[in-house]
Amino acid sequence: MHPAKSVIYFTVATGAGYGLFFWLALLAFLGILPADKIMGFVMLAVSFGLIVTGLISSTGHLGRPERAWRALSQWRSSWLSREGVMAILTFIPMGIFGVYWVFLGQNTGLSGVIGLIGAGMAMITVFTTSMIYASLKAIPAWHNIWTKVGYLVLSLMSGVVLAMAIVSFYGLIEAALYLWLPLGVLLVLGLGVKTLYWRHIHSEKIVSTAESATGLGRFGKVTQAASPHSADNYLLKEMGFKIARKHAAKLRWIAIILGFVLPFFLIGLVAHYMDIRELGTKTIVGIAALSCLLGLVFERWLFFAEAKHVVTLYYGETKV
Repeated sequence: MHPAKSVIYFTVATGAGYGLFFWLALLAFLGILPADKIMGFVMLAVSFGLIVTGLISSTGHLGRPERAWRALSQWRSSWLSREGVMAILTFIPMGIFGVYWVFLGQNTGLSGVIGLIGAGMAMITVFTTSMIYASLKAIPAWHNIWTKVGYLVLSLMSGVVLAMAIVSFYGLIEAALYLWLPLGVLLVLGLGVKTLYWRHIHSEKIVSTAESATGLGRFGKVTQAASPHSADNYLLKEMGFKIARKHAAKLRWIAIILGFVLPFFLIGLVAHYMDIRELGTKTIVGIAALSCLLGLVFERWLFFAEAKHVVTLYYGETKV
């Protein structure tokens, strides 16, 4: 599939934004984050900023972005529509929680419960985003459980890395101590899920072939006598994108190092040897967060680039 920049930004940014809100709401509900209005504004601005810009970016891949609102009416049958509806509904508890914190200086009690509801709905929204891809039987690389698990785990992972960077910036030791364990676990779990996903899509299991797609397999091997078109068309550009295996392997290692290994090493270094109130420590944690997000950009680019649509069987592919 063609890895559109707008969709890559959408999935990475909204995943990180919803993940960040999840951890902020949880910490606030537990009474670990102070109800400082300015600090609350900054924290929530980062989360809301990532979510809103990601959602706006998602319309950039549409032929008629001004008609994107019409997708909301198909929620009974379309995961894309359900994702849009959930994104809107999730803003209600998130917004109420934000008003309590930023304008009233409250983030526990009733406001904390509302924030926790928003956090749960945020994860449901991430799940609906994953189902946009996992529900597509015509793209075997996406139609598996690892797509759904991956979106949820990577959202929580990128969110907790950002949360750690923010609480370190403010020198909130208690909050940082609470985040150490889930941060380490999610970085390891995220790498494990992606490894299993890559192993799955590169297994020898063949879902469709030219013979099964045309229904001519009973007559023997099917070969292409001539190209269906004399020039590239929309299907070939969008669904026939190809990447050499050696390039995919190189990009995969970049995604692993930047997205998982380097953040784990840097956060571990800070946990054992440094004080989060020091400027150098805050810088290292910030670098870890940026590295993680950059690694996820490479990971998400591969997620699209390595996926093959069964329609490519009619354009020369032998299997998907």
